[in-house]
Amino acid sequence: MTQSKWFLHPISIFVFSIIALGTSLFLYIYWYIEASEGLRILVEKFDLDANQILTAQTWVVIMVISILVSIILIGIFTIFVYSQKVLQLYRLQNNFINNFTHELKTPVTSLKLYLQTFGKYELPRHDQLKYMQYMLLDVTRLSETIDRILNLAKIESRSYDDELVEIDLVEAIEIFLKENKYLFQNCRIQMHNPTGRKFLYRINLSLFDMLLMNLMINAVKYNDSKIPTIDISIVPIKNELHICFKDNGIGFEKGEIKKIFRKFYQIGRSRNMTAKGTGLGLYLVQTIARIHKGKVSAQSNGSGKGSTFTLMLPIKA
Repeated sequence: MTQSKWFLHPISIFVFSIIALGTSLFLYIYWYIEASEGLRILVEKFDLDANQILTAQTWVVIMVISILVSIILIGIFTIFVYSQKVLQLYRLQNNFINNFTHELKTPVTSLKLYLQTFGKYELPRHDQLKYMQYMLLDVTRLSETIDRILNLAKIESRSYDDELVEIDLVEAIEIFLKENKYLFQNCRIQMHNPTGRKFLYRINLSLFDMLLMNLMINAVKYNDSKIPTIDISIVPIKNELHICFKDNGIGFEKGEIKKIFRKFYQIGRSRNMTAKGTGLGLYLVQTIARIHKGKVSAQSNGSGKGSTFTLMLPIKA
């Protein structure tokens, strides 16, 4: 905001409006009291009938006016807050579009480069395999970005078709880790179920897998450690089942806790990352948790100290 146009900023206009309205109310009350006092002096001087000239409900009138002005102030404040939220959402969406474009453009550019290399040069077989592996990684990354957008649209429109199935959550997580083992080859993943019990719960399998995938990918993606580590613990606490995902990633500050589950919001980025992300992962996680009548909480001791995401689902004692 430049110095020459600071007075055109919505916050400045809002402040000026409140000051002007408050000043008007004060001056009106002051004038009303002065006028009433002047009339009272005239009544006493000329011995007139006070009931015909003076208003008996002076303070009632002032109180009513004060209430009306207060309602106006509340209305102005509400409109101001709403407009600021709309502006913030616009900025987040604009940031999302920029990042999403980057997410799409980077792998496409990389694939184009590799294909041009294949077309221009006769490469040894081991180089071909190496470049094809890079290309597969780019295709996977591109596919994940597109799937995330499509999944968001399905979830928000409630158009997912799979029905809820009662399944042991411990088994569901073990199956997920087994089927996606290739994604976490360079990670250390440990699962703990201290009670040794089964925890039956009705879930949508595809959505639950999506929730697990986003939590696990975030733990690896936002991680500067040589060996990303994820500890999964399943612990019943009173009438809730807590499924905790603790990692040794980049973590976040306490001030971020209330923001990280917002749509398009991004905590930050790892030094090893080449992509900015879309800011949808944790939003999807929280949305899916609520669909299953649960919620997700986040905790971290600060930047560089890892983080813990806990899925809390209601269960019978």
